[in-house]
Amino acid sequence: MTTWSQGTEADRKYVIRTMAFTIPYVAVNMAAIFGAFDEIIGKPAAWGLAAAVAAPVVGWIWSILILMRDSDEFMRAVLAKRFIVSAGAAMAIASFWGFAESYANAPHLPNWLIFPLFWACFGIVTPFIRTSH
Repeated sequence: MTTWSQGTEADRKYVIRTMAFTIPYVAVNMAAIFGAFDEIIGKPAAWGLAAAVAAPVVGWIWSILILMRDSDEFMRAVLAKRFIVSAGAAMAIASFWGFAESYANAPHLPNWLIFPLFWACFGIVTPFIRTSH
């Protein structure tokens, strides 16, 4: 693992962008967990809460795409390959679970879990995808 000073400028900007989206995401979710928004659940205002929590997800995707754009050609290809394989794996797992809910009475899982599932897949495939071939 490289230190902050050894990383590229693109890496440092990626970390800053990611933290800029992580902090509000965690703050809103922590507030929701502790009941700050209980009075709006099920009301039209809850759509605003849903948008506020989903907005950082868009930011994280934007951040990784900017990292790809700003990286050299090799790293761009490796990151893109990891991103595509992770997305495919997450969709396959989510599809399997959806069919298991429909046909095997598996317990329902909320749709928002696809995003953490994607990042879990990204973490799993990263050590194995080290070339652009």
